[in-house]
Amino acid sequence: MGVRTVNVQPGNIGETIEGLASTIHARRDASPDESYTARLLTDVEDELLKKIAEEASEVIMACKDNDHDHIRYEAGDLVYHLLVTLERYGVSIDELAGELNARMK
Repeated sequence: MGVRTVNVQPGNIGETIEGLASTIHARRDASPDESYTARLLTDVEDELLKKIAEEASEVIMACKDNDHDHIRYEAGDLVYHLLVTLERYGVSIDELAGELNARMK
């Protein structure tokens, strides 16, 4: 578990996800030696996939502890790694939105 974020203020999830996805996309051109995101995008596939499993497990454990701040923190890690996964495999956030929208009908 990482250090919990302090002074978290509500935000606009759409703007946040779009901004984060854009930053992740831009990291494709960064050096893997200097950027954790670039490393996840280019290194061995299993390293990223293991992170998804790890972060999902940490969300589950935070929920079992009924720890609101910890759930939020770990969910942030999971969403970040999920967005990196989507970028790595060429699934845009617009495609993801379309998938979710289709399921709500």
